[in-house]
Amino acid sequence: MALGCLAHGNRAALRTWLLLPPLPVGVGQRGAPGSSSRAFSRSNCYSRLVGRACGVHQTSSPSFGFLFDIDGVLLRGRLVIPAAKKAFQKLTNSKGQFHVPVAFVTNAGNCSRDSKAKELSEALGFKVSPEWVILSHSPLRLFHQFHKKCVLVCGQGPVEENARDLGFQHVVTIEEVRKAFPLLDMVDQSRRPKELPPMPTDFPTVEGIILLGEPVRWETCLQLIIDILLSNGNPGVQLATVPYPHLPILACNMDLLWMAEAKMPRFGHGTFLVCLENIYKKMTGKELKYEALIGKPSTVTYRYAEHVIEQQMGSWGWTSPLRHLYAVGDNPMADVYGANLYNRYLQTQAKVSVTTMAAESKEQRNHNVCSAESCQSILVCTGVYSPYGDVPTDCNKSMLETVFHGHRDFHFDPSLVEASHVVHDVNDAVELVFQKENWKQE
Repeated sequence: MALGCLAHGNRAALRTWLLLPPLPVGVGQRGAPGSSSRAFSRSNCYSRLVGRACGVHQTSSPSFGFLFDIDGVLLRGRLVIPAAKKAFQKLTNSKGQFHVPVAFVTNAGNCSRDSKAKELSEALGFKVSPEWVILSHSPLRLFHQFHKKCVLVCGQGPVEENARDLGFQHVVTIEEVRKAFPLLDMVDQSRRPKELPPMPTDFPTVEGIILLGEPVRWETCLQLIIDILLSNGNPGVQLATVPYPHLPILACNMDLLWMAEAKMPRFGHGTFLVCLENIYKKMTGKELKYEALIGKPSTVTYRYAEHVIEQQMGSWGWTSPLRHLYAVGDNPMADVYGANLYNRYLQTQAKVSVTTMAAESKEQRNHNVCSAESCQSILVCTGVYSPYGDVPTDCNKSMLETVFHGHRDFHFDPSLVEASHVVHDVNDAVELVFQKENWKQE
């Protein structure tokens, strides 16, 4: 189904049915000026209804949809958060069918949609279709201009299978590079070759790099990715000068931290990106550039999620136009920032920053108006966010006093990390939305 709201695009990667309009000027651009905003306060961990309830009583055709994060909202590692089952009892009937449209939007990427859907089905007690699951790398399906290039893929789990499922036809893995050029991986002394291997003559030239998620053996991955960049795709070759601009990099999942069973957050793929960016700059004196940053808080992901919601509405025969999206998450720098950024875009229909989208050309296009009118952020207190931490001592001061955990290329704007509503858990979030929408089940 074509996405009618898809608009004026700045990159050829999105020239099919998803032409992404630009972000508001300065948003997502490194070094852009910020704006002041009322800071988080501990009292915010209670629902704040903003404005009057929207719409009239509906019984069959909803005009709103939910975008649920998974880790820290529905699950903590392998453990189900109790409020999640209560929430989905309200959202589904006895057959496990939704009363309202729902999509699961996660920054997980080291798995397939099928496996994540199966995990959710077992945890929540009803069948979750893979079509409802949006992983951090799902929008890469739209980046057709890279699908025929030879790309190096980094991550863990079924990385080659995931890359091919996304449309990439010529895939090289980190392990394949390491086996072909064993002299490049030297940190672990036990893996150093005992004899000098011959230089391979038939290894393909790498034309791009796809970072699907946090890998294992970071020292190996960091070394080989840097080697690919400095050799312009020909590992083992030393060039006289550093090639710059370097090969295109598409990175999925910018989360610095994520919440599992441990009491404190764990390193995410964003931490790996920090290492890669700083090593590259230290070695070359130049900034590492991304062709695209995908996953929350990127607007690309929310546009893709809106499309999934609209497809679901059509498949269930719901005829009311989509008006309101509610994004429920636990991470202010990913879930809240992303939802608020997309809401800002919906409100302004302004131009997208080429820093955060995939760009090849800068031509502008006429576009239709997006279906959704708003995307409200709902922050829960069951994951990364704690109402008792990272809060300025003086609530009149800006959140700039706190540590910014967002990605380097996303400018910190305090207003973008302040949630529309803060509730205790996902069940409270569902009740809040039903109250705002004056929604009652049949």
